[in-house]
Amino acid sequence: MPGCARILGLDPGSLRTGYAIVQIEHHQAAYLAAGVIRTQGSCLAERLREIFTGVAQLAREHHPDEVAIERVFMHRNADSALKLGQARGAALSATFELRPKVFEYAPREVKLAVVGTGAAQKAQVELMVRRLLSLTAPLAEDAADALAIALCHAHSRRLLGLASVAAGASS
Repeated sequence: MPGCARILGLDPGSLRTGYAIVQIEHHQAAYLAAGVIRTQGSCLAERLREIFTGVAQLAREHHPDEVAIERVFMHRNADSALKLGQARGAALSATFELRPKVFEYAPREVKLAVVGTGAAQKAQVELMVRRLLSLTAPLAEDAADALAIALCHAHSRRLLGLASVAAGASS
């Protein structure tokens, strides 16, 4: 079907990883699922395994064509940045069996695409995500962020030429 894709949005973290599944049909985004993988492990290796297992299960269940993930930004704390990078690696590697295309977006880029300003607050992002997807129930912060990342990618698909590629059209 022209312009169709299933997007897995990921907001990785070593304690909580937000996820979202959004279906694109005829350039319209539709909500399929969203939530948070909350790790319980006492050490980082256990938490990374939980992230990998949770994302792999989502990928097998929803078969995403494309993965949109938040790009790592520099933390003041190097240890936090390393843990975030490892969580991203665990989440992304869990999808590789399905060979989706992977796209990265900076936090400011996501906020700009969804809210209209790169300096948006978390509450503004959550509100706009709910409005854009016609959702009434409040969203967990990490799930809202994952949906925002997926929506940012959905908006970027035309600019990237993915809609015409998916439709089999020539540019």
